[in-house]
Amino acid sequence: MPFLMKATSKKFFSLITESEVDREIASQYNITVTCSDEGVPSLSSSVTLTLQISDVNDNAPVFESSSYESYIVENNTPGLSIFTVRARDADWNQNARVSYILEDSSVNGVPVSSYVSVSADSGVIHAVRSFDYEQIKDFHFRIKAQDGGSPPLCNNVTVKILIQDQNDNPPQVLYPVQTGGSLVAEMVPRSADVGYLVTKVVAVDVDSGQNAWLSYKLQKATDRALFEVGLQNGEIRTIRQLTDKDAVKQRLSVIVEDNGQPSRSATVIVNVVVADSFPEVLSEFTDFTQDKEYNDNLTFYLVLALGVVSFLFITCLVVIISVKIYRWRQSRILFHSNLPVIPYYPPRYSDTLGTGTLQHVYNYEVCRTTDSRKSDCKFGGAGSQNVLIMDPSSTGTMQRIQSKKSILDEPDSPLEVSLL
Repeated sequence: MPFLMKATSKKFFSLITESEVDREIASQYNITVTCSDEGVPSLSSSVTLTLQISDVNDNAPVFESSSYESYIVENNTPGLSIFTVRARDADWNQNARVSYILEDSSVNGVPVSSYVSVSADSGVIHAVRSFDYEQIKDFHFRIKAQDGGSPPLCNNVTVKILIQDQNDNPPQVLYPVQTGGSLVAEMVPRSADVGYLVTKVVAVDVDSGQNAWLSYKLQKATDRALFEVGLQNGEIRTIRQLTDKDAVKQRLSVIVEDNGQPSRSATVIVNVVVADSFPEVLSEFTDFTQDKEYNDNLTFYLVLALGVVSFLFITCLVVIISVKIYRWRQSRILFHSNLPVIPYYPPRYSDTLGTGTLQHVYNYEVCRTTDSRKSDCKFGGAGSQNVLIMDPSSTGTMQRIQSKKSILDEPDSPLEVSLL
């Protein structure tokens, strides 16, 4: 026990520590003090003291492991819990309360906080984003554990995250190159022996492990009994001697599959021309039918262009004909009318002598239209400005007396007709 009694005076004693006390070793002491005299027989009495050791923040948090390593499969859901780090503090109460902090660092120039986060209270590490094995395979960061003492004590640990591959990428064919409407043909001489190497399909898979193991199979062929494809290497070879009955143009469809679960695949078309010379290859190459999808797109655009041109042509034709008809009708009405000539008489006539057939003075107004063969007469009031005088001795002869205003200037001005 790290305590002893020390006399401070003749009748007083002090209980002092003989060595350091550590609350983490013993948080409480029960000390019994006995006092006895020197008489015969000796008499004594005792008292028990309970001593509580108070805590000071003298211990930093300690992680359960010196480093951590964890795995996560790519294409994970953001917010997924990866694993948990734990640290313990031997102190008591507030001094033993541990909080976790993600230390600042970067991964490929990007802050690590955009990859993972850590719960301050529980130490659970969460994924902030969805990881892609083809972009990043692993990364590491540091987590700090800090207690609640004053001043606070802390400790840190290194965490490494390894991303596991998933079969999320299909094989990519490098050769033969598949380019839109362009065609590439391999030449096979007519004298080729059995096992002749025609070409080799080259493909890669950006996944890893068994997800990147590729196998090659012949899916379709013009003559399946003429060619075979190596399962592992993708080599296309002849399996029999060529004959004159074999088609000059051969079309092979090769499928490339990976070994993932589920497996992914890619298809490549290999065109083969049976010829002995390059000019023959060119003549056959120009006769190859282009890809169906390419032809469909070309046909669609041609039909669309033809429809647009036809619509514009018909629209222009209708507009031109409409304008022509309109102008023809206007010219016929205004300039080429075959209506009979109707003489225009002054609107007012009068019998001045009262001896003719007109016993009274009447005014007449002649109304006519340009597009009608009929005329309408309307009675009007009497007038005296213009007078037409008819001489009885001269049949059909009329003398016209005009005032200062011409009839043409005022076609509606009244005229008076007098029978002589």
